[in-house]
Amino acid sequence: MIVAAAQAEARAGELAHNVATAARLVAAAGERGARVVVLPEAFLTGYDASAFRGDLPTPVDLAGPLLDPVRTACAAGGTTAVVSTALRRDHGRTLAAVVVEPDGTTSAPYDKQHLDGDEPTWFVPGEHPATITVDGRVLALSICRDGSVPEHAALAAAAGASAYLASVAYFPGGARRLDVTYAARALDHGLHVVVAGLTGRCGPSTFIGGSAIYGPDAEALARLGDEEGLALADIG
Repeated sequence: MIVAAAQAEARAGELAHNVATAARLVAAAGERGARVVVLPEAFLTGYDASAFRGDLPTPVDLAGPLLDPVRTACAAGGTTAVVSTALRRDHGRTLAAVVVEPDGTTSAPYDKQHLDGDEPTWFVPGEHPATITVDGRVLALSICRDGSVPEHAALAAAAGASAYLASVAYFPGGARRLDVTYAARALDHGLHVVVAGLTGRCGPSTFIGGSAIYGPDAEALARLGDEEGLALADIG
């Protein structure tokens, strides 16, 4: 199974632009044989306070035409996309993982459980872990700070996951922590770990990228710096 971590800049509050970027990256990953592609944390809305307190998409919006460009890319490549967004649910705002399947099925099965920094100002934590299954393989969903809590990946491994899919957004100065964290999660449980990092500017903030795919021995199979692009690896 070829998997991809997609890395790019997101614009704060510009959903249509970010959806188009996501679709372009998913299409490129599909052309290279990726069965799964992961995008960075809060990519659809942008990771920025102005977007978080603004008019967020809802699960109904995600099921509608908003994500049609991503559905088209997934269908063309036979690819499952994991796209993160700030989301307005009935019980509060969350940082969610949205899954778009090759047949167009769209769901938001996971909300970030371990909020970080100022995130509790805007969001409520997720209530449960989540996995998806692609080609018979169980893949766990994770968003940024989740990966720094060892129990999160432990629960994923106990649920039968063979890979840990992480959407992240790291600020300057966090490169070493990002690398050590996800290499450790791989080694802890013999998992493949796919990390997709936000890069460039979003609102007033800068992000470092750092997308990578780690093997179960914690070695990086593919890695990006701060450029836009795809990290791809065959995880068997």
